[in-house]
Amino acid sequence: MASVLEDPVLERHFKGHKDTITCTDFNPNKKQLASGSVDKTLMIWNLAPKARAFRFVGHQDAITGVHFSPSGSLVATSSKDRTVRLWTPNIKGESKVFKAHTAAVRSVHFSRDGHRLATASDDKTVKVWSVPRQCFLSSLSQHTNWVRCARFSPDGRLIASCGDDRTVRLWDTSTKNCINCFTDYGAAETFVDFNSSGTCVASSGVDSSLKIWDLRTNKLIQHYKVHSASVNSFSIHPSDNFLISGSSDSTVKILDLLEGRLIYTLHGHKGPVMTVAFSRAGDLFASGGTDAQVLMWRTNFDRRNYRDVLLQHSRRTTPDPPPHPGDFPPRVPHLHHPLPSDIQICPSVANTLATDPQVIEVGQPADSTTTHSTPTLAAADTSAQRHVAAAARAEGWRAAAPTGGGSGRREEEEDEESGWSAEPPEGRSADLELTLRHIVEQLDILTQTVSVLEERLTLTEDKLKECLHHQAHMARELEQNRAGPRRTESRDASGSPDDSS
Repeated sequence: MASVLEDPVLERHFKGHKDTITCTDFNPNKKQLASGSVDKTLMIWNLAPKARAFRFVGHQDAITGVHFSPSGSLVATSSKDRTVRLWTPNIKGESKVFKAHTAAVRSVHFSRDGHRLATASDDKTVKVWSVPRQCFLSSLSQHTNWVRCARFSPDGRLIASCGDDRTVRLWDTSTKNCINCFTDYGAAETFVDFNSSGTCVASSGVDSSLKIWDLRTNKLIQHYKVHSASVNSFSIHPSDNFLISGSSDSTVKILDLLEGRLIYTLHGHKGPVMTVAFSRAGDLFASGGTDAQVLMWRTNFDRRNYRDVLLQHSRRTTPDPPPHPGDFPPRVPHLHHPLPSDIQICPSVANTLATDPQVIEVGQPADSTTTHSTPTLAAADTSAQRHVAAAARAEGWRAAAPTGGGSGRREEEEDEESGWSAEPPEGRSADLELTLRHIVEQLDILTQTVSVLEERLTLTEDKLKECLHHQAHMARELEQNRAGPRRTESRDASGSPDDSS
């Protein structure tokens, strides 16, 4: 079909990952797009034409989730290496890492105020963390199988989670209790999210279904089966009028939630689509998949008056053909091929703005498990590289600096002023530095583990004391009840003082 101005348009595609794209998110400042991949790297794409892209290295396994903070100053990533990292999305590449779970972490999500972080894991729990203090707050653990996704509600009072136990659960963040559980699912659930008003929660499943529940009535209000394979991700437009979904059937579908029907099918990817995400304003959306590229689309269908768009769209996709002579008596069978009710868009995947951007590597090598990362610039001059390496050694860590050329007098002066030396300390070999770094890193992990165990031990001791106190109280009451009848029997046996005399 011919395209009109309201159709979504492929605006740009980004290449830089070496494996499947698993997650995407737009920066609220409208200038950056983040993507995580099975290749263990986080890419920050600058949306300005010909701008450089940053590759953040640090995770030891596939990245599974990415989310910008509301201010855009931080980006959080979750990984199968059981850790969560908080990055600053700039050339400095600073990050802080903490071991979040005892199994792969599947998703990460900031609350609306940016003060809390929710993570979901294969250890069957959802955990809530304090971002300013970077510490553990609470654990939600009633799922009976892997938890695939957890999301804060817009007001931050609820958390929705879903997983392989075929349930969607709602949690009260103040009481830490599960207040609702939707079980009307026939397969594992892959993704869950709230609408912008927080009145509904949507979920997607391996059985290719999309369901939307009204939290005010606890009823299923919409159920879609528009894909032919697992729905891996979806995103709701800020207006709550549209929903986009990515599936293993290699398509992106756009649903009209007000009319309850499919309106667009996009065929830009050459394999399963693993992630889709609207920008905060809804004017753009991104998709990524097993073809290792990120596609950025211009929404367009939300520009005009919504009713006008629906009216024009219905005229283009009306499935009823003109009257056929065979439809009138005497009626005889005739073949009518069903017409699609959605508009098929098959763009040629081409970058319409610029060539592939220059990629700058930022962060630690993939074989490192440090708690802080140091920038490593792929195209920096020799002096700047020495500055980075010296800064890393001052913190006790190693930075991998590639070779390069150029002048860097200013950086050398800064080195001299700060007292950092580009040469390794005397008497310390590279193997010794690596060993010491590994020991310190293991001590950090042990410290975090011990703190968690201490917290759990304290809770167990409190419960045990309460139980012992309750048992002692019950024993005293039982003893008192037994002692009462005995005194009565002894009086009856001995008789009164008058009888004995």
